Amino acid sequence: MALRGLIAGCALALAGGVAAQTDSAGSMLGNIAADEAAMLRDRHERMTVPVTIGGAGPYRFLIDTGAQATVVTHELVEDLSLRHSGRATLVAMGGTSVVDTVELDNLEFANRSVSGLISPALNATHIGADGILGLDSLQDTRVLMDFREGRMKIADVPGEQSNSGYEIIVRARRKLGQMIITDAKVDGVRTSVIIDTGAQTSMANTALLRRIRARERTEIKSIDVLGTQMSNGAVWVRKLEIGGAEMTSVPVAIADSPIFAALGLEGKPALILGVANLRAFDRVAIDFSNQRILFDVPSSSVRFSQRQLPTLAERF
Repeated sequence: MALRGLIAGCALALAGGVAAQTDSAGSMLGNIAADEAAMLRDRHERMTVPVTIGGAGPYRFLIDTGAQATVVTHELVEDLSLRHSGRATLVAMGGTSVVDTVELDNLEFANRSVSGLISPALNATHIGADGILGLDSLQDTRVLMDFREGRMKIADVPGEQSNSGYEIIVRARRKLGQMIITDAKVDGVRTSVIIDTGAQTSMANTALLRRIRARERTEIKSIDVLGTQMSNGAVWVRKLEIGGAEMTSVPVAIADSPIFAALGLEGKPALILGVANLRAFDRVAIDFSNQRILFDVPSSSVRFSQRQLPTLAERF
């Protein structure tokens, strides 16, 4: 069985020469000091979830709300003798490639069990984990990024319905399984925003760059799940508005990633919002079942417009 046009949004920053971390201090940790390596490894593990496959494991999987399909590594395919199912064209941040796919059954995490998945197999060094949980595994869940605790959590819906503590709640429209926020502006320009938990840095397309008339002032290096190393110009966005929240001085890479075209956003102002910028919030919850995204606004870093609170309350 072959698939076409799967999106894998994961991209990792190359800041400090470290693209990702694994359970063992291998080549991806380079010459980093032992205590710093331990800290990075701990933070990495806390931003993944334990997964079992056919009762084997647990394995550490990243949660990627920018990826359509759940991904496994070639090493996991070999260890579990997973059955090859065909090939697929994978659309990543930096380009596209035809990759092998495998059949994946009895994938268990967060009291959920998923079967019948067709998963791309990629290199572990480009992922930094044993696999990636994509949107095909996350439907009808609420994904919570808790930056106060430094953890990511997955809860069943309606098991996790509480909106307590979230000042901003915005609706999103669904496209190829992904949720796109349309109630957003970048420097006053209406912009489609995709929350991508697999991307470290944020990325805007050149259509947005032209509209805000910003000049590229610096450079951001990153690597995507296909191993494509990207060197993109970057700008400082003066203001990003999502619902009633305002973020200022937001660093954003500029590139016409194939992902924008796959989502039908080519030529339209669009922004992939990565984890580095999302850390400005205390918590971000992505509610796939109800097509909403919830933001817990801290006392600093993010301004919250109280004037918009009644309008938001009326909507929900």
